Amino acid sequence: MGEKPEKFIVDGRRLDGRKMDDMRPVKFEVGTLKRADGSCYVEFGGNIVMAAVYGPREVHPRHLQEPMRAIVRYRYNMASFSVEDRKRPGPDRRSVEISKVSQEALESVVMSEQYPKSAIDIFVEVIQADAGSRVASLNAASVALADAGIPMRGLISACAVGKVDNMLVLDLGKEEDNYGQADMPMAIKPTTGEILLLQMDGKMTRAEFEKAVDMAFKAAAGVHEKQIAALKSYYENVEAEVSEDGSAGN
Repeated sequence: MGEKPEKFIVDGRRLDGRKMDDMRPVKFEVGTLKRADGSCYVEFGGNIVMAAVYGPREVHPRHLQEPMRAIVRYRYNMASFSVEDRKRPGPDRRSVEISKVSQEALESVVMSEQYPKSAIDIFVEVIQADAGSRVASLNAASVALADAGIPMRGLISACAVGKVDNMLVLDLGKEEDNYGQADMPMAIKPTTGEILLLQMDGKMTRAEFEKAVDMAFKAAAGVHEKQIAALKSYYENVEAEVSEDGSAGN
């Protein structure tokens, strides 16, 4: 984990030079896995995440089917080489917990009633881990679902707010996440303002909590704009390629 810094904020700047309410760079690429029904590659600060969606498809074993809706299954996994200290392959307690709460958030936006007796499977692989991998993964999964054409009530946009040196900071870096006073990941549906996931590790006062929620909403709106832009750009390119192929054929 490295050594704890003496101070996280010096002369109004964080260890990586950001201001308190600055996000790390965020990049989305849509349709990166051609064999998946939908996919998304995300760079979220130092996190590199790939999400793939398969379905709707038949449920196996069949006794798991829901007669009135699809079941949404979400698997979060960190590659063994994604962290400095090599991780043991396979699911651990943390990945099982993240998979569960993320699945519940995604279930709230997927229109599963349109696909009874089927399954929608979402696989997320963290290729390189940095602070905030769970929110990065949710952002990727949301875009991958949209790419798969799954009807949704809205995209999920997620980020984290934390507390270091008794100050609130947006989108924690690695040292801030490891040694800070609090970490609060949030997943939001920006179109309605619903909070779909909220967890906290550490302590904040009521006033700090309310301010942290406001910071998360503003950041999620920015993430949402990037998600929409990535989807539009991808399908505009697809449409242009189809048009060119049609013109060439004529």
